[in-house]
Amino acid sequence: MNPGETGWLKEYLDFRKELLKDITEERKHSSHPEHSLYSIIQPSGLMYGQPVGTYDLPNSDFWNEKDRMKILLAESLISSSLLFYDRPIQTPDEFSRVIIKTLENIGNFYNNIFPELATPSKTLFGKRKTPLELAEKILDKRIDRTTEFDTNFWVQFFHNSLLFLDIFIFGQWIHTNADRIVSDFFKYEREELRFSVIKIIACAAHSNSRIEPEERRLLEFFLQSTDLPYDKKREAKKIFDEGINLEEINLPTNNSWILKKYFLEIAILTIWADKLVEESEMGFLKNLCRYLGFSEDDLENSLLAIEGFVLEYWDKLNYLQNKQDYNQLKDQFIERMSKAAGAHKNRLVKEVQENEELMDLLKRARAYELTEEEKERMQELLIIVIKTIPTFVIISLPQRFLTLPILMKILPANFFAEVA
Repeated sequence: MNPGETGWLKEYLDFRKELLKDITEERKHSSHPEHSLYSIIQPSGLMYGQPVGTYDLPNSDFWNEKDRMKILLAESLISSSLLFYDRPIQTPDEFSRVIIKTLENIGNFYNNIFPELATPSKTLFGKRKTPLELAEKILDKRIDRTTEFDTNFWVQFFHNSLLFLDIFIFGQWIHTNADRIVSDFFKYEREELRFSVIKIIACAAHSNSRIEPEERRLLEFFLQSTDLPYDKKREAKKIFDEGINLEEINLPTNNSWILKKYFLEIAILTIWADKLVEESEMGFLKNLCRYLGFSEDDLENSLLAIEGFVLEYWDKLNYLQNKQDYNQLKDQFIERMSKAAGAHKNRLVKEVQENEELMDLLKRARAYELTEEEKERMQELLIIVIKTIPTFVIISLPQRFLTLPILMKILPANFFAEVA
């Protein structure tokens, strides 16, 4: 499977068929499809412009960054369509029809809302392209046009995280009739949402009353990738130089949970730009949560999500590879996890007691040293138990980072004595 060659989208769909069917099942059990979509997109790195989560697809070790992002964008768009599909999918034929319709929607969406990517539906010889061929060509163009790859985390973040807005707007657009008025509305929304991101960046950067050099570079990176008209870019630079109050941001009135989550996590990462989160900046994040209608628990969850993501993919995020930063991040994450585990201690005890395999491993551990295979299995089972905590139902836990010794630090004191 090679995303750089013609036919990659068909190969991807053939390989991912079972997982995509699972997404339609996920919809039945989730309290809200936006929560399910977040749990798919956030761990992949797409929200942060970091194409790290490609789910062990064939030959993915040989892909470049552009190939990875292309696959993640395709998977996210298709997942969004399936999660928001308005009725259960009962048969394989119905599933195939839904996928074809989704591909048609992808082609129509980009042709209508992103005129710079316009792609004819016929070949030079007048043959009509299939929905698969058209979607593949447009996704190729989308990544080629706007993606910038660099070893700097922040360059990639502000060039590529805007792809999330594609997915968000696509989720709205598929429920409308694509006439000219609707298309004009979504073109306007695309521009306004991008401008809202600039306001969030500016407000977060000014939250400690000064602009760090790293933060100033962020705006430059971001403006290069927004395709905003000249007057909007000039206004954006003025906002960034002079600052903007939270109350002046006037974020879109759309009450989407996942859009607000994106704005919050953009702000968190902007504040992370100088590697030091000051008290005034944490105060800003708390105020932003209130402004967005979030609680401080929502802020804690986003901090956990971002820290867990960075720890899981530390070896791939070159810019953040500094030992002192890593140790500080690790300690912060363990402390947050421990707090959440302590708050749900009774639930965890009950879950362990009801897991016969885990109880058997714990008994063995008291009698003798477990084998490496047994330790790995205990690690897997303990992560499953921790995932029952409501906080971690949506957030993807960094499974490579959560080794058995670290899990022992996270679980409450005397936890296993209470389990016995």
